[in-house]
Amino acid sequence: MTENTTDDEFVCAMSVRDYECDMQGVVNNSVYQNYLEHARHEYLKTRGLDFATLTREGIIVVVVRAEIDYLQPLKSGDSIFVTAKPVLEKRIRLVFNQSIRHSATGREHVRARIVTTAVSERGRPYFPESLNVLL
Repeated sequence: MTENTTDDEFVCAMSVRDYECDMQGVVNNSVYQNYLEHARHEYLKTRGLDFATLTREGIIVVVVRAEIDYLQPLKSGDSIFVTAKPVLEKRIRLVFNQSIRHSATGREHVRARIVTTAVSERGRPYFPESLNVLL
């Protein structure tokens, strides 16, 4: 698995594993969310952050909305790349615009908009300064 970052977006290369497919031989819809989340976690690492450390520091990052368009199915063995491009929205929401594309064809299989926020130990949403490195 390799990762790349451009000025515009982060790119994470992955492969579809056979156990991620359903009885029809295509990737189960819930697995796409794992791909998207994995790319976001890898992106944070490239910026010197990780979820475990953020949580220990009292910064709890949560997904508050997931909008996912399933455009075309993927199959076992397909090589894919998952993108992530964060945008700050409404002062406290960090939105990740993401896609999953087939590596060989470039065809888009999934398009997603994942809305996140950080919550304090009291459960109040906020945007901590330490997350500015993501923008």
